Amino acid sequence: QVQLVESGGGLVQPGGSLRLSCADPGSIFSDNVMGWYRQAPGKQRDLVASISVWGSKNYADSVKGRFTISRDNAKNTVYLQMNSLKPEDTAVYYCYGYKPPFGNYWGQGTQVTVSS
Repeated sequence: QVQLVESGGGLVQPGGSLRLSCADPGSIFSDNVMGWYRQAPGKQRDLVASISVWGSKNYADSVKGRFTISRDNAKNTVYLQMNSLKPEDTAVYYCYGYKPPFGNYWGQGTQVTVSS
């Protein structure tokens, strides 16, 4: 069974930081792209960042310079370090792993709320 386990969401003030983690205990995606999407209420799910197994990274324009994605292949875990958070970053953040030819597999989602 494919399982991605997320942690690290919460409430933070504007300008603050959070670090999200996504574990792949079954090592299903050890050779595949992993990353994060987010979905705000009433909006579509959008890509935030992705990382290949070799460390090639891709970011949404809205988070460039503030968010950093990384992965620890030995621990089968992907991280999203989020700095200088803004209220518009408020969303449910979903970890994903891409497994061709089946597509994306998703974590359960973790809420990030940026508010004073």
